[in-house]
Amino acid sequence: MAGTAREPLAPALGQVRAVVFDTDGVITDSARVHAAAWKTAFDAFLRAHPPGDPRQGRPFDIRDDYLRFVDGRSRLDGAAAFLASRGIEPSERTVRDVAADKERLFTRRLSEQGVDAYPGTVRLVRALRAARVPVAAVSASRHARELLTGAGVAELFDALVDGGEAARLGLAGKPCPDLFLEAARRLGVPPDRAAVVEDALAGVEAGRRGGFRLVVGVDRAQGPDTGERLLRHGADLVVGDLGELLDGGPRQ
Repeated sequence: MAGTAREPLAPALGQVRAVVFDTDGVITDSARVHAAAWKTAFDAFLRAHPPGDPRQGRPFDIRDDYLRFVDGRSRLDGAAAFLASRGIEPSERTVRDVAADKERLFTRRLSEQGVDAYPGTVRLVRALRAARVPVAAVSASRHARELLTGAGVAELFDALVDGGEAARLGLAGKPCPDLFLEAARRLGVPPDRAAVVEDALAGVEAGRRGGFRLVVGVDRAQGPDTGERLLRHGADLVVGDLGELLDGGPRQ
């Protein structure tokens, strides 16, 4: 990584005094592990409890359903949102059971596979730190610190607000902006002078609701309309890789 800390920031970040990054899918490639665990849990539930309309019993789509209903939300909110999308009115116990099944699957896959940090994100974070712009990480997951530590980037962030902190402080999940606002508060910067970086629809909506100066959408999926969805939900701009927010652009 020698020399990356001196890379100049793109003009879009010129008026920003702090940056808050989502974790899964933005800092680390853990979104793929989350999505795979959700698919296994939801597909098992749909097989065991098929909806009345057979069309609603189709398997969980690892890209579309994940982005629409699960990505960026807490486990309970994500489970409830997806089941409701299939015409199911689950009890609180059912939601908790599905979420717990996903948690077991995710934890097992995480221990087996591990995750990496995206190089473009690491370059951007190092450049922000070199420019004395404080940075924070947020996540609806209680695994965020474990993920960041395992990827070797935990020490790069000045603050972390994860699912455990959200529960302790009573912070609402995305699309409410509570996680981002708490992170900005810890960095000592008002939201109208800070940026949010998110890959989830609920996350960019949260950044917009929170009054952040800049909301950056990260389109890892690169689907036919995934970038447009991020813009519609509140992103000011969309990039495929965060290296694009450096003046030198992405590095191959």
